[in-house]
Amino acid sequence: MEKPLGEHLSDWLEAGVLDRAQVERIIAFEQRRGLAPPSPGRSLLPVLASAFGVVLLGAGVLLFVAANWQHMAPWARFSAVLGMVGCFHLAGAFASGRAPRTATALHGGGTLALGGGIFLAGQIFNLHEHWPGGVLLWALGAWMGRALLRDWVQGLLAALLTPAWIMGEWVEATRDAAFGSASTDRVLALCVLGLATTYLTARLPGRDSLMRKALAWAGGLAFMPAALALIAVQAPLFSGARAVPWIPPEPLLRAGWAAALGGPLALAMFLRGRAAWMNLAAALWILALAAAASAGRGWAVHAVCALGAVGMILWGLREDRGERVNLGVAGFAVTLLAFYFSSIMDRLGRSLGLMGLGLLFLAGGWQLERLRRRLTARIARGAP
Repeated sequence: MEKPLGEHLSDWLEAGVLDRAQVERIIAFEQRRGLAPPSPGRSLLPVLASAFGVVLLGAGVLLFVAANWQHMAPWARFSAVLGMVGCFHLAGAFASGRAPRTATALHGGGTLALGGGIFLAGQIFNLHEHWPGGVLLWALGAWMGRALLRDWVQGLLAALLTPAWIMGEWVEATRDAAFGSASTDRVLALCVLGLATTYLTARLPGRDSLMRKALAWAGGLAFMPAALALIAVQAPLFSGARAVPWIPPEPLLRAGWAAALGGPLALAMFLRGRAAWMNLAAALWILALAAAASAGRGWAVHAVCALGAVGMILWGLREDRGERVNLGVAGFAVTLLAFYFSSIMDRLGRSLGLMGLGLLFLAGGWQLERLRRRLTARIARGAP
């Protein structure tokens, strides 16, 4: 059965044959004729069904293998691991011409199973190797899947596993360093926050695809936890520990900081071109957040976070990205709540503090939601 026009538009938009403006003109033309196709996009229900089906299938296989692991010979264990990877990909190849979404999910399950297979093979044969090497092999498998299949699931796995391998190498290289694990964690937090910013801003007007949407989702989910992690590891404000230097004196740590900030910026230049200058401004904000946290001053951290939330909203308005506006509004609300709990509530007493918190939720939440709706409606209208 021939696919509807809406799905064709989605395929053409993803492949770059048409840009977003051309797709919208086609939809407007069909609307005037009374034959409006559905807006380009993927139905969420089939995607969720395929994803949950693959997860449940993989979980069932793993539970079966785990229940019989002690009774299996090494060759049987290895065959089970290898067969799990192969069966997922063979099933994906079989379904590719019949159910493309299911095929994508099955191939993704095969690449996920590859990681488990790599580390289980090391356990089966008692291999005591450099553990980031296993992550590297896993990332290479994802990159091969991306090159062969050209789908967004393989690309997303590669985009997540490659920095995970680099971070693992950093952890191993600094395991016995004199500056300790706390400084290592600060570099990791910087890198994760920088990558989250780069992935979040991968979508641009006229340059959009399922791969960029997946990166934006990954960056959006990781952004706020990564910012909180940077605050926590740079200077544990809540434990009363002493402040730490926000620029480390050790050359190795300085190199780590430079790589943690420069790597995401280089990736932003690849994804965004000239528009990456805004990612440079975001990197300066990350440095300001690290500096404020290292000084141990809560008010400075709140001020920098509020400034970042406003900047994220303006960034979304500039590039017509509603998800950045939503994230910026949510970040401002979280910053306001954190400031109230840390600086105001204790001074008011228990009853007044709770009443003030209730008013903050009612009045502040209402005003922020009104602002968010106005801004997203402005983006939808394409207003300047």
